[in-house]
Amino acid sequence: MHSRCRRVARRGYEGFIFRLRPAFGNGPSFGCALSGEACPLPCGAARSWRVFRVERSLSQDKSGFASGLVTALPIALGYFPIAFAFGVAATKAGFSGAEAVMLSVVIYAGASQFLALALVASGAPLLVAAFTLVAMNLRHVLYGPALMRAAGADGARRLAWGWAWGLTDEVFGAALGEVARGRRFSEPFMFGIGIGAYAAWVSGTAVGTLAGGGALQDYPAVEAGLGFMLPALFLALLLSILTRAAVPVIGVAGVATVAGTLAVSPTVGILGGMVAGALAGLVRK
Repeated sequence: MHSRCRRVARRGYEGFIFRLRPAFGNGPSFGCALSGEACPLPCGAARSWRVFRVERSLSQDKSGFASGLVTALPIALGYFPIAFAFGVAATKAGFSGAEAVMLSVVIYAGASQFLALALVASGAPLLVAAFTLVAMNLRHVLYGPALMRAAGADGARRLAWGWAWGLTDEVFGAALGEVARGRRFSEPFMFGIGIGAYAAWVSGTAVGTLAGGGALQDYPAVEAGLGFMLPALFLALLLSILTRAAVPVIGVAGVATVAGTLAVSPTVGILGGMVAGALAGLVRK
């Protein structure tokens, strides 16, 4: 396949895969096309070929709900122990099991939920706690548009009000990585990956509340290590789709995040990194 054809296929615009046969025989071979008539980006050898049989692209068949659940498996394995730790911490802070689970059901944001526990335990006003959590999670507003842009022509949004609820850092990173690797964007896939991760988070919280507040007191190293699992998971997803062109943008965002965190607060650092990274991306393009 011509290199330009491969780039088109990876971007998700490929509607079908054509089985092509050379005009002088020598058996069938594969090529790609966007329409049923001819390849718009033909290879040199493909100019003498004719269409032998049309087959649907495998990337379309692997973009359903079940594939989303499979893609969510690594995220679920990372979410469950963190949610378990949250359930334990919430019980230790005086929350009932139902209250802890409802925090996971409604807020569904790892670091923010631990921060909510700290704010409530310190007696912070409810309005202050709410504004703090909203500011900390403003980055999620950018995830939907970024994913739609990467999806291109396949970016359906009819049910976005449903699957966008599940766009956590890790779900966004995994979905963006799949689209970058050539998987066709589909809403059933997004529901699958979102529900898989969400179920792991809520169930992990429930198990943590059942274990009780003292479940991890004999394992301080484990309790401390759990705090690094979500950043490590997101970093792994980021590295899987990292390109050389994105390195300068990530560098600018990283410097701004560190500077804002050291100078003011982690929340300001996150927001500053988002803005700096977005501006760097616009300037680079």
